[in-house]
Amino acid sequence: MCRSVAGAVGSSDQQQPQQQQQQQHLHHKPVAKKRSLELCAARYHEYTAPLGVLYCNWTWDQVLCWPPTKAGTTATQRCPRDKGIDPSKFATKKCSAEGRWEGKHPGEEATSPQGWTNYTPCYTPEMLELFRKLYVGSEKAAMKKLEIAERTRTLEIVGFSISLAALLISLAIFCHFRSLRNNRTRIHKNLFVAMVIQVVIRLTLYIDQALVKGTTSTGQRTTSSSSAGFRQGIDNTPVLCEASYVLLEYARTAMFMWMFIEGLYLHNMVTVTVFQEKSYYAAYTAVGWGVPVLMTAAWAMTTASTLGSTRCWWGYNLNKFFWILEGPRLIFILLNFLFLLNIIRVLVVKLRQSHTSEIEQVRKAVRAAVVLLPLLGITNLVNMTEAPLTRAVWEFGLWSYTTHFLTSFQGLFIAILYCFLNGEVRMAVRKSVSTYLSLRPQHFTPQRRNSAFVSANMTEQVVSTPPPPRAASRSWFRSCCSHPSQPPPETRV
Repeated sequence: MCRSVAGAVGSSDQQQPQQQQQQQHLHHKPVAKKRSLELCAARYHEYTAPLGVLYCNWTWDQVLCWPPTKAGTTATQRCPRDKGIDPSKFATKKCSAEGRWEGKHPGEEATSPQGWTNYTPCYTPEMLELFRKLYVGSEKAAMKKLEIAERTRTLEIVGFSISLAALLISLAIFCHFRSLRNNRTRIHKNLFVAMVIQVVIRLTLYIDQALVKGTTSTGQRTTSSSSAGFRQGIDNTPVLCEASYVLLEYARTAMFMWMFIEGLYLHNMVTVTVFQEKSYYAAYTAVGWGVPVLMTAAWAMTTASTLGSTRCWWGYNLNKFFWILEGPRLIFILLNFLFLLNIIRVLVVKLRQSHTSEIEQVRKAVRAAVVLLPLLGITNLVNMTEAPLTRAVWEFGLWSYTTHFLTSFQGLFIAILYCFLNGEVRMAVRKSVSTYLSLRPQHFTPQRRNSAFVSANMTEQVVSTPPPPRAASRSWFRSCCSHPSQPPPETRV
């Protein structure tokens, strides 16, 4: 939703402020305006109107070049190819009976010699609906909402960057330590990989958009060509842009699928007494990465047929066909919510059987629920709600900041709860550090005054610490990808 809100500076023909924003949206195209004006002038420089017939002069309205038009008629041109624009439709411009370009309303004198161009028919229905909601109140409130949407983009970049670092460290830990290789951590790794792919694509798109916007705003353009002086960017590159968003939605769908698998696996481990997990991991892998391929392919083909003429499928998340992906994701989260309720129910029953106090029971149940919320993706329910564009500015701001904070920092939360604070992980890291420190003094000559202490301490550590496993000397890739025939026993959550 915010991809459309952040870039939405458009219009409806119902309000004057919206129409001004419509013109601004099209004027922000990264083209060399001065060069386009010169080309327009050169095209009609030698044109002479027929004698005795009134014509409106050629004009450049900052978007399109309009030819000399006979008085009392309407000129039409194909809409420009831009975000949220349907280039198969037509923009119109009226020439009055007096031979001057008209303003917005019939008979109204234009505020500039260029007159007024009606680009409203160019916008897709989804964009017009978005603008209608955005400008339901005052223009000032709409501008504040757009400013909030821009600021939340900065929050997203910071959050995704921190989450990416945390996820990569977690993956390195899970792959490096042999004692952590079991089905539960393998499912964690698949979820982390899906999240890393999504985060990398998002950061690439966001940073590219920021660089393009920064280059455009500084006016670093030349008049030698329409593509000189600014970065083209991914959003302005056909095929690459669409492919980027297809891959992004595939990664998001895979992330939701692996969250569902996390919930299913945990539910079975806690509630089912007889559960042969070893025979299901291959099926989990096939479902976790295979089903999202089918879902994303169906959505991509449908979107290409409906929004293929729109640049970069801009506003695809406002299209009804986006529910091909969003619907199953919502189902996964709701199923995980049911899993969570049943897990808490079983936990409370076991706590009562252990004769713990009621306050302690509630505390442990609440802690379990809070810990499982990000892993099962239940916090994404906030992101799936419709943006409150028609509400007050503070309500939209609260929704926007909350949603993007939870979404961008989700990877960090999961890495902390299921890797950095995990008892098995901490034990494995502590053991590795202890082994490293016990072997490290062999390569250095200790100072004379501490030789007795270092020798005694080193001997004690070497005797008490078993030698590192032989597989530890293998390369990182083999250690991560190898599957031992007899993995360590599972420790249930």
